[in-house]
Amino acid sequence: MAGKFVLKPTSSGGYRFNLKAGNGEIILTSQNYTAKESALHGIESVKENAQKDERFDRLTDKAGQPRFNLLAGNSQVIGTSESYSSTTARDHGIESVKTNAPTAAVVEEN
Repeated sequence: MAGKFVLKPTSSGGYRFNLKAGNGEIILTSQNYTAKESALHGIESVKENAQKDERFDRLTDKAGQPRFNLLAGNSQVIGTSESYSSTTARDHGIESVKTNAPTAAVVEEN
């Protein structure tokens, strides 16, 4: 099963998307966007930048858990991962984004 971007409205009237792997797990979450068109541009940016390893910012959160951000060409964060149990698990998450994002369909949910 292929990955997909799930685009949803937020309670504040904006939009947010998640990139889900083929198994349905969320592997990347966007920021909140004020307009649907902006969120769709964010999805296109993820598709473009997911192929560039240097755009993945490998981090450790305040609790000491590995995570990552995907950055656009202007160094702005376009997607954030969950916290992982190990750097190996985080690196698998990055590989999943690289694999799923470029061809993922966009599905709108309410």
